[in-house]
Amino acid sequence: MLACVGFGLVFNIQGWGVLICGFGAGLGWLAYLAAMELSANDILSAFLAAVVIGGYSEWMARLRRCPVTGYLQVALLPLVPGAGIYHAMQYCVSGYTQLFLTTLLHTFGMAAALSVGAMLTSSVLRAILPRFAPLGR
Repeated sequence: MLACVGFGLVFNIQGWGVLICGFGAGLGWLAYLAAMELSANDILSAFLAAVVIGGYSEWMARLRRCPVTGYLQVALLPLVPGAGIYHAMQYCVSGYTQLFLTTLLHTFGMAAALSVGAMLTSSVLRAILPRFAPLGR
């Protein structure tokens, strides 16, 4: 969470928004761990965590009247499969073609689950919420 607060500063998020982003990252990581306990499938767990983060980011952006992208990018940061990318490249350079392809496809699956989960949540909430009164008024 602390690293996400630092990235919130890099993304020029002002005031309490930095702490809100850090809390969103912690909430997303908690959702990921809970889904891992229930399903033991990390791609599905990443999707469910992205859905939680997407909903949280939309809600906070409406309450604070700020863009969603700042909250979303910072909160998704702990779930980005950076180790998978590193290991895939390490296998590629070492000549382990099968391990490279397996790790790379798994990493792409994780990244796709994160993006589809956040995008799906955002699309559904934006389709439903304009029918109701804006939050905070």
